Amino acid sequence: MVKLASARETRMYGPRLARNRAEYMNAGLYVFATLVLMGGILAQFSREPRSGLVLILIAVALIIVVNVHDLIAHLAGIDYRLPLMGFDTQLALVEFAVPVVQALGASLFFLGILFLFIQEEKGYGFFKLEKHALRMLIAGPALWVLGSIHNSCQIYERADGHTQILQESVHIPFLMGSLLFLVGSILNIREKDGWEHHGLDLVGRNWIWICFFGSLLFFIGGLTNVVKVFKMQQMDGLRLEKLRGGAQERLIMEREGQVPLILEEQRRRKRIAEQEAKAAAVPPVSASLPTPYKDVLIGQKS
Repeated sequence: MVKLASARETRMYGPRLARNRAEYMNAGLYVFATLVLMGGILAQFSREPRSGLVLILIAVALIIVVNVHDLIAHLAGIDYRLPLMGFDTQLALVEFAVPVVQALGASLFFLGILFLFIQEEKGYGFFKLEKHALRMLIAGPALWVLGSIHNSCQIYERADGHTQILQESVHIPFLMGSLLFLVGSILNIREKDGWEHHGLDLVGRNWIWICFFGSLLFFIGGLTNVVKVFKMQQMDGLRLEKLRGGAQERLIMEREGQVPLILEEQRRRKRIAEQEAKAAAVPPVSASLPTPYKDVLIGQKS
């Protein structure tokens, strides 16, 4: 799962106080969602396993909200102007694509659990949903793994080492947890293949235990993400990385109605113009310097 507090210096989606509060709420909501997810999976061993499915649906819905919030916050950094992503590759391939992939994976997993719940409640007449449910329980975690791999391989070249360690301390548990969900779903569909099962019997004990440990890793990743958000809120902005490729500079220039140039180049030209203006203000040397030798010669001729 991608998290909002990336190693970016620019996160312009509101005033600083409101932005910090939103990041803390986002991180805390994800931790709460993982706790609910663990409770829902463990409830499959109880006498009311259907209540566990409801908890899983609530948890996955919260995870979708977290990822959508991440996507909106990242796009707010470029004022929701999608063409500007062409000037920053990692913005397009990581901070835009990863939340989308993660949200799609969570949506498929949500539908898989929902189909199981409907089949368990309605029974006969909804057996056709069973195969779709098992396939979605695989497709969802597969997208989680894809997004987690993509997110973990991203390297912020201009951010310091401490910031990147905080990033990886969140990415690795999410990657491992997503992989466990995928492995559990694949083993489950192979275990149930060739046998007639319906409702909650479609998920076996192996799936429950493997997914529980996967959700536990999500919880650990959520806790480390809270630490990362707190640390990055206290950091100096110079330790974070700016948008590369001129996306942010181009956005600022478009807002000011100027030609989109890089800020450093603009400052350099401004200094050159100031120096030229000072040089033009100095009077010519020939008009101000005295000429005593010429005056003596002219006086002798006269």
